[in-house]
Amino acid sequence: MPLYMMLCTDKPGALELRKATREAHLAYVAETGCVVQAGPLLDDAGEMAGSLIVLDLPDRDAATHWGANDPYAKAGLFEAVRVQEWKKVIG
Repeated sequence: MPLYMMLCTDKPGALELRKATREAHLAYVAETGCVVQAGPLLDDAGEMAGSLIVLDLPDRDAATHWGANDPYAKAGLFEAVRVQEWKKVIG
């Protein structure tokens, strides 16, 4: 199965929204079972400002659908989301 990378940038000033929906996001990640790797992007101050998520799903549509149902996305956290196929070479 191919891997898909989601690169998500938070809206400016949305740190509190991220913190408020983080538990629901983590529960969704655990429940769906398709996340290979994930973690927050950090701004210059070291605060969470986005997400990098690698998904093991059959196609880009499935990855986009997964992302749209993420509680972060449903809460309106993201300013931009990029979904692209990713090829693991190292690690």
